[in-house]
Amino acid sequence: MLFAVAITAALFLSGVVDGLTGKINRTESPIALDAVSQPAPELVIPARDNGEYSSDEQQNIRIYQTYNEGVVNITTEKLVYNWFFDPIPQEAGTGSGSIIDRKGYVLTNYHVVEDAYKVYITLADGSRHEGEVTGTDSENDLAVIKFDPGNLDLVIIPFGISADLKVGQKVLAIGNPFAFERTLTTGIISGLGRPVIGANNYVIRDMIQTDASINPGNSGGPLLNSAGEMIGVNTMIYSPSGGSVGIGFASPVDTARRVLPDLIEFGAVRRGWIDIVPVQLEASLVRYANLPVSQGILVSRAIDGGNADAVGIKGGTTRVRYGRNYIYLGGDIIVQIEDTAVRSLTDFFSALEATKPGDTVEVLFLSNGKERRATVKLSERPESMSWD
Repeated sequence: MLFAVAITAALFLSGVVDGLTGKINRTESPIALDAVSQPAPELVIPARDNGEYSSDEQQNIRIYQTYNEGVVNITTEKLVYNWFFDPIPQEAGTGSGSIIDRKGYVLTNYHVVEDAYKVYITLADGSRHEGEVTGTDSENDLAVIKFDPGNLDLVIIPFGISADLKVGQKVLAIGNPFAFERTLTTGIISGLGRPVIGANNYVIRDMIQTDASINPGNSGGPLLNSAGEMIGVNTMIYSPSGGSVGIGFASPVDTARRVLPDLIEFGAVRRGWIDIVPVQLEASLVRYANLPVSQGILVSRAIDGGNADAVGIKGGTTRVRYGRNYIYLGGDIIVQIEDTAVRSLTDFFSALEATKPGDTVEVLFLSNGKERRATVKLSERPESMSWD
């Protein structure tokens, strides 16, 4: 089940979020998963060396022979309602995933398991296992599934590092879209650091662009380097027709390593937050309130006793109706977090995506038309925020 980026989507959003990578170590994970804690073994399965295969072909064959059984097929069911409002299970879609631990943890895309009522894992030996969604991260389009492997000796896809990738570097994509034999495609890294709009209108940062064919059903499968290490999770394609045209995108493995501990322990990612009710500026609001800037985040409310209130970031005092909600005018306007310009809610969320509760960030904001800076110790992002 591959998410195809619409032609009209802003694929390359120049200047969008650089995030807080200077403060976050994205190459280490405290969780003791086999994929993280164990280096990739040597690719010792020999290919025929009788002149029929080039050295590049032999490398492709060895990687496939060594790791293809670590890539699983994922099928899901969701509940739909008939004319009598009775819930009926219905097959929802299919995708791929990477086994990352011998206890049965599988890394895949969020959109592969979104709204799933049941999840099934099909292994290379053809056996089918019911799984459970352990955690989801819609903002990075990642998810973790757990199944019980019993006494099976699982093949693990080892984690590499995506921070040191280079354009032109060879990559290999393995997928298992239809629960048949796994498929292998090869290519190169075409671009790095691509901010791309994902399935839920979140900007997924630092995406890896590749010309390796990523076909329907390959979502969630691994993108590997020439050592057989996972450096990305195949996520989406840019296509006017739904088929691969040589523009594919993979979520970087460093992001997966960073969020996996929370997904397994808490079921979701614990992210840092500034204790405000944010409102994105738009033209009519700017004109109505006679604001000094046309882009940024209006602080409708600063939660009493929260981290914004503690450093002098003020909320509004004049309650007005705004669409279907009420907001407060007269508050400060946030225009930058760390090195990220905050022009919209997307920028605001993206600037905090890689943070944790307890981290500190520098916030640039306008108060009574004057620039001010404050260092904010982040709280934990709430599940929902009230506009009233």
